[in-house]
Amino acid sequence: MARRKKIYEGKAKILYEGPEPGTIVQYFKDDATAFNAQKKDVIEGKGVLNNRLSEFFMTGLNQIGVPTHFIKRLNMREQLVRQCEIIPLEVIVRNYAAGTMSKRLGIDEGTQLPRPIVEYCYKDDSLGDPLVTEEHIAAFGWASQQDMEDILSLALRVNDFLSGVMMAVGIRLVDFKIEIGRVYDGDFQRLIIADEISPDSCRLWDIETGQKLDKDVFRRDLGSLTDAYTEVARRLGVMPKTSTPITKPTLIN
Repeated sequence: MARRKKIYEGKAKILYEGPEPGTIVQYFKDDATAFNAQKKDVIEGKGVLNNRLSEFFMTGLNQIGVPTHFIKRLNMREQLVRQCEIIPLEVIVRNYAAGTMSKRLGIDEGTQLPRPIVEYCYKDDSLGDPLVTEEHIAAFGWASQQDMEDILSLALRVNDFLSGVMMAVGIRLVDFKIEIGRVYDGDFQRLIIADEISPDSCRLWDIETGQKLDKDVFRRDLGSLTDAYTEVARRLGVMPKTSTPITKPTLIN
């Protein structure tokens, strides 16, 4: 088997050249990082869970007409995605105050916001992904005004979808972040959801108990990250409801 060409390696994923032009193979690692990679660990099974959960969410979005880069899952750790030009922004949608918003604004964590708030961070690990405004985005040419309108619309549609899916299984969607990519069909450009959607990129709390089921478990040393992600997968039907949390999760094909 020919050795694949690695395109990029990040904190949680490796990107390889895809089998067809315009495609990429996205490999999910077991690495867990927090605080801009100041805290690191390898958690066996995490990549498998994130691959399957991201497949679940991206497939659901595609089915309701929200375009994503996802094409198909290849195996337990890899998925085939459409190559796109990533806009250098993290798009954050917040439904409840938590994390950096609580620290910045002095709002108690868990406070419901008057409406979903969309924030933008410039993607640069060396700078700590700083918060930026639409003025910065326009001035530095990271996205056009039309792009920003489309990004806002996509972000809110993703929020509606994820909020409903999570509420149906007793999970509160506190906030999440996504990345947006540009694809071109001839001269026509459109924007799609890229990267991943998983407990790595969402804050998920049990509605009844407030138990955290996301990467805050790792950030704050609250227990087993694999158990938390496994619980999300089980509730969503990605894992058998009768299975017990194990180091190497058994997932439904």
